[in-house]
Amino acid sequence: MHNPAGSDITLKDRSVDIDSDWAGGYVTEVGYTHGYYRELSPAFLQLILRHRKVAARAGRPPRRLELGFGQGVSLAVHAATCPGEWWGADINPSHVVHARELIDAAGVKATVLDSSFAELARRDDLPEFDLITVHGVWSWISDDNRRAIVELIRRKLAVGGVLYLSYNCLPGWANLMPLRQLMTEYLDLAGGSETALVRRIDQAIDYAQRLADTGCGHFRTNPQAVERLKQLVGQNRNYLAHEYFNRNLTPMTFSEVERQLAGAKLSYAGSAIPLADIELSSLPPAAQQLVAEAQHPTLRETVRDYLTNQAFRKDIFVKGRRDMSDIERIELLRGQRFVLTATGSIPLSIKTPSGQLQLKEEVYRPILAALAAQNGVPKPLSALPAHCDWGANTANLMIQSVMMLVGIGAIAPAQSEEDIAAALPRTQALNRYLLQRARGGDEIGVLASPVTGAGILVPRISQLFLLAHSRGATTPEAWAHFAWSELEAHGQRLAKDGKVVESPDDNLAELKRQASEFGTSLLPLLKALMVA
Repeated sequence: MHNPAGSDITLKDRSVDIDSDWAGGYVTEVGYTHGYYRELSPAFLQLILRHRKVAARAGRPPRRLELGFGQGVSLAVHAATCPGEWWGADINPSHVVHARELIDAAGVKATVLDSSFAELARRDDLPEFDLITVHGVWSWISDDNRRAIVELIRRKLAVGGVLYLSYNCLPGWANLMPLRQLMTEYLDLAGGSETALVRRIDQAIDYAQRLADTGCGHFRTNPQAVERLKQLVGQNRNYLAHEYFNRNLTPMTFSEVERQLAGAKLSYAGSAIPLADIELSSLPPAAQQLVAEAQHPTLRETVRDYLTNQAFRKDIFVKGRRDMSDIERIELLRGQRFVLTATGSIPLSIKTPSGQLQLKEEVYRPILAALAAQNGVPKPLSALPAHCDWGANTANLMIQSVMMLVGIGAIAPAQSEEDIAAALPRTQALNRYLLQRARGGDEIGVLASPVTGAGILVPRISQLFLLAHSRGATTPEAWAHFAWSELEAHGQRLAKDGKVVESPDDNLAELKRQASEFGTSLLPLLKALMVA
């Protein structure tokens, strides 16, 4: 363990036995991807809980802990954008180093630990936390590690506190486990232990594809495995290493997870997916009836998962659940502010298990137009166009409409003016660092918004335009020339329609086109979100 500078934590247990397999079978040869996950944002989770009528208590200032934070992008963004005290733990030292770089760049005081879950569970010097998040961890670790997480939550999640937990689940993963087993067997037995892991992953995928191409046996009766193989070919190998090639991969049913967390006194509060209810409403009437007939909440979730063939769950649990009344919920949400997070003509469609669901233009376009007014400043729900007067039924319809737009990524909850002002210096510092990093590559495609208390997806080329803008360049042509100078310095070229753009003139022409779009659509949005 490492005691971060500025931390008053004293390490009580330094006699932990570490064997040669200190990672417990988890892949550490290559780092995880630099992904960002909005579900870990306290501002986002608070909105979801209110929508689901669940009251959640937070201390002042609130304390948050992220377990298994990977490269630390979400941890750094949320520590910069949201109030409170931040902690994080990850077993991979390279992840810890990277997370500290991001946190130091933002000027945030956060405690980042190089610790296993078992080490954390044994410590008696940790504070209580109001929020613990565990994303992309639960399914990929051993039973002992899961027990350690439950014990840590039991001891250190405050009463009224919230747990966010994501995991691979059944039945959606059932047909994929044999494919995963095949590839890991090939990697271990035929790939050659001296060969680099990424190369062995390529070999394992190629071998599985050769078997699938025969059209025999398992692959003939399981077309889902054949389709998944096609998807794997183009996916990031670092992601695949952690997703498929850890020693442990254990998809679970919702009821199994709920039973394990019951030992920490947790109750299920609902899905962190805003569109979960919409997915249900897209099912055929007979399927919806079966869900409605399931009186027990656990059975209802199980039936839902089977009818949607769920493969990945994003669940929220609370320690001491209290349900709000309709009046309490409506009053809280009426004052909740929202802000646009997408530009242009936003597609009003949702992909559901039963196909595409088209939203009504006459309902949703006025809401988007209202949020775009006054240069996109955040506006409370009560100020948005309603279906009619703000009666109880109308309020619930309006809340549902807004949650739909949150679900498709068109809008997001906005923080208070006080929290925005406090976060702005931190987000400015972090974004300056991220924009500088964009000169060398596209690892991190997100910038921090103090308005939303979350990250905003901004592709690398747009980050380069924004960097040029921050240095005083005022025209799309100047932004394009700056971006091209950075790409050319690294021997890089654009890709268009799946093909590399080879000519320097063609690269510059394409960059000018993109810069013009950036100036008219994305830049005004980033200014409204206080990213630019």
